[in-house]
Amino acid sequence: MKERFFDVVILGAGPGGYVAGIRAAQLGLSAAVVEKDSPGGVCLNIGCIPSKSLIHQASLYYEGKALLARVGAKVDVSGFEYSKVWQSSRLAADRLSKGVQFLLKKNKVELVKGFGVLSDSNSIIVDNGGEKEILHGKALILATGSRPRSLPGFQIDEKMVLSSTGLLMSESLPSSITILGAGAIGMEFAYVLRAFGADVTVVELLDQVLPLEDAESAKIVEKAFLSRGVKIHTSAKAEKVSAVGGKAEMSVMLKDRSAAVFSAEKALVSVGRAPNTENIGLESLGVRMTRGYIETGDFYETSAAGIYAIGDITTQPQLAHVASKAGEIAAEHIAHLLKGSPESRERRINPYTIPSAVYCEPEVASFGLSEKKAKDMGIRIEIARFPYRGIGKAVATEVPEGQVKLLFAPDTWAILGASIVGAGATDTIHELLLASSAELTLEEVAEMIHAHPTLSEGIMEVAKAGLGRAIHI
Repeated sequence: MKERFFDVVILGAGPGGYVAGIRAAQLGLSAAVVEKDSPGGVCLNIGCIPSKSLIHQASLYYEGKALLARVGAKVDVSGFEYSKVWQSSRLAADRLSKGVQFLLKKNKVELVKGFGVLSDSNSIIVDNGGEKEILHGKALILATGSRPRSLPGFQIDEKMVLSSTGLLMSESLPSSITILGAGAIGMEFAYVLRAFGADVTVVELLDQVLPLEDAESAKIVEKAFLSRGVKIHTSAKAEKVSAVGGKAEMSVMLKDRSAAVFSAEKALVSVGRAPNTENIGLESLGVRMTRGYIETGDFYETSAAGIYAIGDITTQPQLAHVASKAGEIAAEHIAHLLKGSPESRERRINPYTIPSAVYCEPEVASFGLSEKKAKDMGIRIEIARFPYRGIGKAVATEVPEGQVKLLFAPDTWAILGASIVGAGATDTIHELLLASSAELTLEEVAEMIHAHPTLSEGIMEVAKAGLGRAIHI
């Protein structure tokens, strides 16, 4: 069997794996990345990127029709072909996947195609469908990602009952769909499909849409969705989905304990993602796991010395940007051990510095403490709010629905967390996150001049609101 030797071998070329490989190479390490599918992982190929392409096109279609009708134009969409929308999303994914291949090659990171399995704490056997080879590494990084999670009674067949992967890869638009789960993925798909004309019903077990986000922000999103004709049922327990007469029938117990059956052309099961930790050789190496997720310590090293784990297979939030940052931290630590380069500035990602982003319309973004979390933890906070209707650009561009919500310490004016709902939220959140990370106070943010008219003026205004001197409200 062919053998090759590297400083670090990485299993998985998603946002965690390929970034770890490139950072390792930048620090002078020889690196190989093993990938059984297309470089870029779920995010670039069947997740973040193609879904954002669909959302962008859905926004243009829906808002464009509304604008033209409002100014008196007659709108005829009889020639609309969803397949062309889908093709655009695949083009974006393919372009970025090829971009990752280019970046790996540019940085002299070896991309090895095939399915990898750990044979010991320093080796991975790669099977490319015919030949096998062994890659030896002084350190290994596991970045095998995740897959859509299924539930008993909701068998995903990718024909009538779909996962997010099946829906992203579908070239046709369903006339109707029932979506189980009102998290980020479920709500983003609900927005896209409704914008293109599908009849959409969302079923959520918890008492609000976007359960991980601020309750006030989630309520604004729910209101916007209801106004577009999306039917939403929270505090509702889905019991099963069955194929009846060519339709997907979902049996649900509603909030008032009454039974309901929602019949649609398709059903989407969007209830989280499961880690890809099976059948890669972890069991014999003493790698500790909890419910299938790999436990990690400082620098994302596992309980098996020299083996690191990053991304969706760990207990950290399953977000591409978290995987990428963890990959950098692990690579920098390995380079420090092998080459004596400077140690990573961080041993682990501070969870309060992780931005969350939901790309439906209106967008939602947040970081740090939420109002509920602060209350549960007994932390004293003050809250400032500023509505989008007080932002000149939001009114001028006809996106006045939303708010900026800021949590801060009453004694020091330190920024503890924020939630923004509205146009551009996933971009503007980073100003407050940077201010918080740099330990700037409310007053320092309020005093900074913001260009007018911009959506980011809402950041300045909410800081002023916290000081009791907001101008435009």
